[in-house]
Amino acid sequence: MHLSRRGMLATATAAVSLPATTAATAPRSRQLRTGFERLAHDGYTLLDGHKVGIVTNPTGTTRDVQHIVDVMHADTRVDLRAVFGPEHGFRGTAQAGGSEGRYDDPATGLPVYDTYLKSGRPLADIFTASGVDTVVFDIQDVGARFYTYIWTLYDCMEAAQLAGKRFVVLDRPNPVTGREALGPVLHKEFATFVGRQPIAQAHGMTVAELARLFNEEFLTEPVPLETVTMSGWKRSAFYDASGLPWVPPSPNMPTPQTALVYSGTCLFEGTNLSEGRGTTRPFELLGAEGIDRRWAAAANELALPGVRFREAYFAPTFSKFQGRTIGGVQVHVHDRDVFDPVRTGIALLVTARTVWDGFAWRSDHWIDKLTGSARVRTMIDAGGDTDEVVAGWQEELAAFRRTRRKYLLYR
Repeated sequence: MHLSRRGMLATATAAVSLPATTAATAPRSRQLRTGFERLAHDGYTLLDGHKVGIVTNPTGTTRDVQHIVDVMHADTRVDLRAVFGPEHGFRGTAQAGGSEGRYDDPATGLPVYDTYLKSGRPLADIFTASGVDTVVFDIQDVGARFYTYIWTLYDCMEAAQLAGKRFVVLDRPNPVTGREALGPVLHKEFATFVGRQPIAQAHGMTVAELARLFNEEFLTEPVPLETVTMSGWKRSAFYDASGLPWVPPSPNMPTPQTALVYSGTCLFEGTNLSEGRGTTRPFELLGAEGIDRRWAAAANELALPGVRFREAYFAPTFSKFQGRTIGGVQVHVHDRDVFDPVRTGIALLVTARTVWDGFAWRSDHWIDKLTGSARVRTMIDAGGDTDEVVAGWQEELAAFRRTRRKYLLYR
């Protein structure tokens, strides 16, 4: 467990420690244990005497793929009173930009409240109405600023503080490692639900680390925060080293490979090209009508580290170009240790604009919300190459990396 220094100074956060794993119960070698596994192994003592609500989705599972809500509801040591569902919903029935609304969960009978696009006092009122005194968060993130679950975390922390609730974060791995932060840092005037606060596009942190950073750097008043860390996780580890099953955090995040490229290729949501939604390889397949082999050739000429591009043709079953065969590229990462997803995403934008005269940004300039400012769009429009665009954010990224270091929990 790790507690916010600011919260400690404000006497808002209580120090709690979980016992070390004993030799008799230790998993073989360095098997990873999630925050939930450590909480359960300790007999849920952290939740003893508390009325608990949990913010989660289908990724809140055990390694034998039981949902933790089902597990905790069946355990008399936990007084579980409510579930709070984010985008896509608690059980994951909604597509992008949707949620499940308010209902009673058929499996447990627990009330499920909808948090999607709710924040501040309205969300605080939901926590109050639920009757809980402790809000637990357990959702698998994918490491990108514009993936909305980390802003659900932020909004719920803020609302819990307003409602006078205690907040507990159960940690899970960053599936694309926590080695370093990459990409531009959000400018506050571009804040939306795909980026509330100034962090890097690929933040390189776990949700517990982000919670500590949010509590000290961004919340007006800190929430009483406790984090249950993982054991056995290294910052250099990709998800396949965790031994955990992959549960898609959202409908268009089917594999850890998707997460690997997502923090770069999601930028195509801000263009008139397909980002591969409606295919079996979202964010790995990119394209539009009128694009041919020249795009893959131009991208490969850049010799970007760890990645190659294949000429590809596909017909999305929904979203952009639904039912129409389009041309483009498939992103093939052959060395993930040196692959830079954000630089790759910029290079693909630059080359797409060069080889296809139909290239256009979305009319609402959504690309600015994704990159965190107008700089990427205006530099590319002015003819900037990949190196020039990437150089434009290095100073702000260096400042974020310095801030980030204070909140890291793992080596």
